[in-house]
Order: sequence, then C-alpha cells, then structure tokens
Amino acid sequence: MSPLIEIEELRSAKGPIILIDARAGADTRQRYDAGHLQGAQFADLDKDLALLPENAANGGRHPLPPIESFSKKLGEWGITPNSHVVVYDDKAAAFGGARLWWMLRAIGHKKVQVLNGGLKAAIDAGVPLSTEPYTATPVAAYPVPNSFAGTVDIEETGKAAKDSLKMVIDVRETPRYLGQMEPIDLIAGHIPGAENMPYTLNLDANGKYKSPEELKAAYEKLLGDVKPDEVIVHCGSGVTACHTLLGMDYAGIAGPKMYVGSWSEWSRRDLPIATEQK
Repeated sequence: MSPLIEIEELRSAKGPIILIDARAGADTRQRYDAGHLQGAQFADLDKDLALLPENAANGGRHPLPPIESFSKKLGEWGITPNSHVVVYDDKAAAFGGARLWWMLRAIGHKKVQVLNGGLKAAIDAGVPLSTEPYTATPVAAYPVPNSFAGTVDIEETGKAAKDSLKMVIDVRETPRYLGQMEPIDLIAGHIPGAENMPYTLNLDANGKYKSPEELKAAYEKLLGDVKPDEVIVHCGSGVTACHTLLGMDYAGIAGPKMYVGSWSEWSRRDLPIATEQK
C-alpha cells in the first residue's frame, strides 16, 4: 500500500476507512471544530502522538508516548490491526499527518496512508467540511510490540554523524541548520557531520509530494554509497522528520531510522554544535 492517498482515491474508496485529523498548533481543536473532513476524528499531536516532557534535554520536545498509552488511544479511535487508516493535517503532512503514519508503521500497522496535499487538497477539490465532531465506537486496545521500531538514541546518532558509512539527515530549514536563526530551541546550529535536506524539498509547488521517481533521484544523490538502513533522520523534535521518512518510503527507499529527540534534545545536552555547511 502506498503511504500516500490522493483525494480522488479517498472519495471513491470502497470499504470502511478510519479518518484522523492530526493538525497541530495551540488552536488545533478550534480549527478542527470550525471545519474538518466528514467523519474525521480529532488527534492532538501533543497529547495523543507525544508525551509532554518534563525536561526536553531528555527525549526532546515531542518524545513518543508510552506505547501502552498509544495502544489505548488507537482502541478509542476504533483502530484494529485490520483497519484502513487515513491521516491528514493542514501542513502537507508536516505536522501530525506523517507522525501518526510513522507511529503506526513503527508498531507494524500496514494499512495506513496520508492524504497527499492534506486538508488543502480536499478543499481545492471541493470537498465540503463538517463542523460536527466525530467519535468512533471504541474497540479493544491495539496489540502492540514492546516498543516503537526504527528509532535511535542520541549516542547512536552522534556516532553515526562521524561515520563515513552512515548518514544523519537534518530536515529543518537551512537557516536553522546553519545557526542563522532558531525560533524554537535554545541554541542554533546542527549536529556536527549531519547533512541538511529540508523536508520542504519533498514537495512540489502545489504542496503535494513530488513523484516517487523525483524523490528517489534526490535521495539517492544525497545518500551516495550510504545504505538506507545506515541513515538516521531528525528534525527539531521528531515530527517533521516523519515527513521525510514518508517521502523516502514513497520513493521505495526502506530502512532509515528516526532520532526522535532531534535537535531539541541534542542542543540541550552541552554537546558539540556546528554552524557551517558540511
């Protein structure tokens, strides 16, 4: 199953689909209430897809929630291992859309897709929005493994950034990577040795993912001789990194891992920081 679904495919899909609205921001619930896709349930990035950290120096600003809590939440959304789940947000999947896709894939769920172009694609296609909240019929907690697959910690990331046979990709905007600005975290810059490929380069002018062929060419050029399973992707706090992980999956590049703590953890640990282009 493709990690992306087009709005035309969603509108004509046969069989039940569990639709999740995973927008982010301080007023997310208000925006959901003001208009969402018919039948979409509300997901809170900070509460449902992350754990509020006591100290971002240990796990970053958006650490993964306890897997047992995620299991219960999936049950509340009516999701079973056989469910077809479609997720969207209002930033071309860069908020909760790709994050929930990645979390579901990381527990072994196969039938999950992200709406290509997000809410904007639906609005542009003339899909009417609903102001009625939707709540699914709960089911049993989702059977989950002991942990989320495909993650690495701060130590492994630091070692990989120094290894010519491995690669760490920072998907933040280049000015943040270069230390020219930092609107969220305490210190500007990047992990020494990390490459920069902003997640926005995954998108075309319409805010949709580029074709698999275009993405494959771009990432193969970046990776060179580095094998995909030796690649670690990170961002500011482990959210937009999922956008690139989805893009690589769409391009048929399997195996990259995520450093969930990302820059929000690294920059708070008194570790080396670089500001020059590698």
